[in-house]
Amino acid sequence: MEPVAIPASASGPIGEPLKGRRAAFLVVSLVLATLSYQLSATMINPVLPQIAVALDTSLKDAAWISSLFLLVGAVAGIILGRWSDMVGRRKALLVVMAIFVVGTALCALALSLPVMLAGRALQGASSAVFQISFVTMREQLSPKSFGLVLGIINAVNGGAAGVDGYLSGLLVEHFGHSAVFVAILISGVLTLTLLALFVPNDSARPRAPLTMDWGGAAALAIGLTGTSLMLEQAAAGGWTNPALLFYFVLAAASFFAFFQIERRVKDPLIAPHHLASRKAWPVLLTTTLLMAGVFALMNFTIVVLGQDAKAGFGMPAALTALLFLTPAALISVACSPISGWLANRIGWLTLLRTGLFATLGVVIVLFFLFENKWAVMLGVGSLGVFYYALGLTMMNGIGVLHSPKETPTALPSLNGASFGLGAGLGISLVAPFVASGAVEGYRLAFALAAGLTLCACAASFWIAPIEKEEA
Repeated sequence: MEPVAIPASASGPIGEPLKGRRAAFLVVSLVLATLSYQLSATMINPVLPQIAVALDTSLKDAAWISSLFLLVGAVAGIILGRWSDMVGRRKALLVVMAIFVVGTALCALALSLPVMLAGRALQGASSAVFQISFVTMREQLSPKSFGLVLGIINAVNGGAAGVDGYLSGLLVEHFGHSAVFVAILISGVLTLTLLALFVPNDSARPRAPLTMDWGGAAALAIGLTGTSLMLEQAAAGGWTNPALLFYFVLAAASFFAFFQIERRVKDPLIAPHHLASRKAWPVLLTTTLLMAGVFALMNFTIVVLGQDAKAGFGMPAALTALLFLTPAALISVACSPISGWLANRIGWLTLLRTGLFATLGVVIVLFFLFENKWAVMLGVGSLGVFYYALGLTMMNGIGVLHSPKETPTALPSLNGASFGLGAGLGISLVAPFVASGAVEGYRLAFALAAGLTLCACAASFWIAPIEKEEA
């Protein structure tokens, strides 16, 4: 394979940062790109039962419509993100969004589960749009603008997650499940057009020759797949599920092979010494623990609690989402851009730790008051500031700022995979307690969330400081 290349100074702004209308149009394009992926991730889950009926399949099999999407996304985000280091951000963004459009069209036309899964796999591959967009902002905008725009992207995606489930329900009710994918397709086509018009052409920039680390990519892909399947088995059958041991061994062997390959290849996905530094592993660990604690709490434990007629509040699914999920998402819309703007003024790590400890405080309060519906609503709403706006915005930004100069998408991509793995881990851990349907089961689930969040707080103190030239 002929060597390809990356920008010589890909870790920060290249040349004169974009300003005015050019910067605004670029930001709009990247926001819509990440929003299109977000819609494909969150609009489908609420209507899986209707899709299962339409495709004449079981709900258990239809669950793969979401699982495959997330699994492919974890793997493709790393590989395609790295590819963008070689061919340039513009070309990579256009290819990724073209794949997304094709996959969405397949889903809209699907009359069987296999075709639907093929489309969802292609949609999942577009997860790289997040990492590529973040690095594109870092390269094209000023450092002060980077934090603000990062916050805007988090705000838009967080706000969408608060209402798109309701909208997808309306579309299915009136027009069928294909209408959901048609709406996402329209967003994808518009995004592809804007990217073609407004993302600067970076193909002429000086590049240093690199080759793709396919061996490392394959080992990492198998390791992530094995880990995801292991967590899925744990959530479905508990940690004593026999299949879990097989997937654990598969994942462990693959990750071991990955590190051995990375030590030997000339151009690794991420060099082992970078991964072992305080700029990498504490970031990944903090993200994983935070997602395991808080994502599982908000999107699983509290959702089940709201609908549980015996030990919970006995509310319909729509009302549960409206009271417990939508407020936090909408609050994050207002707060995420502010937190991004403050990051370069107060400090990325300072804001991160503030958000983490405040989140921990909220979770501890919920541990004592989770039987009070209004206390839960207010507590979860406050996480729109502490968890979404401060925690997640800072984690995404730090992942970009701390990524190695020669592989600028490496850490954001691995961090993106950590989001998914952390969420899966958290649900696997709390599922047995929540499934008991008893008050004590929920109490243990909240206690576990608090413990994991405390560990995330501790892990954040190992993250290396953000140097001035990085920020």
